[in-house]
Amino acid sequence: MLTFPDHTQVSVEGLDGIMAALYAQDKRPNHETATEMIRRLEEKKNFIPSSELVRREYAQVLLSEYRTYVKDRSGNDR
Repeated sequence: MLTFPDHTQVSVEGLDGIMAALYAQDKRPNHETATEMIRRLEEKKNFIPSSELVRREYAQVLLSEYRTYVKDRSGNDR
């Protein structure tokens, strides 16, 4: 579940697996990784609006989630 700054929540399929795969590839939380996450979510048939503004919001929320994911795992298994 993604939570946006306005407290809107959106369910997405496959996010945990995507983050695990990116982490295994040593991808850093940055704009490029956020773009890759959006692409992979769309491949899994998650609807992400085409509006550039909305896609930027998704990127920011996904980066926040991925930063937390990386932080939680750093030092634990590396």
